[in-house]
Amino acid sequence: MDIALGILYLIVGTITIVLVLLHSGRGGGLSDMFGGGLGAAAAGSTSMERNLDRLTILFSLIFGFLTIVLAFVLDA
Repeated sequence: MDIALGILYLIVGTITIVLVLLHSGRGGGLSDMFGGGLGAAAAGSTSMERNLDRLTILFSLIFGFLTIVLAFVLDA
């Protein structure tokens, strides 16, 4: 069980990092490479950005929950 949780933790952590890097910041971000910067400048907050925000929040919450679960499982 420890190994399965560890692998899941690594996968969720990697996805969270990629989602955070896709956000456009002050300087643009990686989303400009995929055409996200042009749509954001023209229309404000697009539905794609809102979905990216929701996915980032979801995976961040899952990552935090897994951190707590692993702390209790590995402590026992």
